[in-house]
Amino acid sequence: MELQYSELEGGVRLIKLNGILDMNGTYRIEVDFVRHCAGEIVRVLVDLSEVTYLSSIGIPMLINAAKSVVRPGGKMILLNPQKAVEDVLDLAGISLIIPVCKDLNTAGLELVK
Repeated sequence: MELQYSELEGGVRLIKLNGILDMNGTYRIEVDFVRHCAGEIVRVLVDLSEVTYLSSIGIPMLINAAKSVVRPGGKMILLNPQKAVEDVLDLAGISLIIPVCKDLNTAGLELVK
């Protein structure tokens, strides 16, 4: 699992994940992932387009980070998950907690709501 971080226009944080978000993958990136989500009223896009597998170990990392972002008034959006990952998000009810968008334009509109 790899994590790439960048900032988009307007201070939106983009965290791009690449690989398998299983036990090893989650442990490999969790500290950096949480660090990039920290702050006051941050807006975070988590690009899941290159995540090929999401296990039950990766789900708490996403939920806990989203809570830490939303609590002080920020927003987190999961962006463009592959079908298998999207199915896991739906099955676990994550898509009811963290918005999931198919493209950057839709995500941008969701962030400014």
